[in-house]
Amino acid sequence: MSERVVVLASASPARLGLLRQAGLDPQVIVSGVDEDAIDAPTPAELALVLAEAKARAVAGELTEGQLVIGCDSVLELDGQALGKPTDPADALARWQAMRGREGILRTGHCVIDTVTGKESSATASTTVRFGTPDDAELAAYIASGEPLHVAGAFTLDGRSAPFIDGIDGDPGNVIGLSLPLLRRLLADLDVRITDLWS
Repeated sequence: MSERVVVLASASPARLGLLRQAGLDPQVIVSGVDEDAIDAPTPAELALVLAEAKARAVAGELTEGQLVIGCDSVLELDGQALGKPTDPADALARWQAMRGREGILRTGHCVIDTVTGKESSATASTTVRFGTPDDAELAAYIASGEPLHVAGAFTLDGRSAPFIDGIDGDPGNVIGLSLPLLRRLLADLDVRITDLWS
């Protein structure tokens, strides 16, 4: 039984689900970080800077010795970082650009131990091979509303799963959090993930 409280600094139900499936039972505290105000030279660096900002914002409010996990994902396509689409037209334009191609899903991870103040962070990358949904399929998918709430306008574990031909890398990373990377970051802070099982 874990004595450490784990806090997820993210509103993502997919990330929360992954952590619960892995035996953790985190509290959720949304950071309130203005993602649009943050920039970085590359998509991988942007994902990392956003994850660090979220984790630090939440950790700064806590005093009870929690472990804070911050994450943020962007899709890299043609060297550009694509977060959540702004509206249905943006989601459609994204899918028209992505179909039949590959993109790289970059997820920044940051873990902060509020007892020691130490933190460890890194970015995980997974290549996504997009299928070729036709215009009617895309219209139906966009009408579902799902692509407006996720980085890159797609999910691996939702309605767009049939439109993903395959991936190279960690599937959890595409869903929102790389559990193998999380284990390594926790180890950097001298915490075993098995000690956090609830």
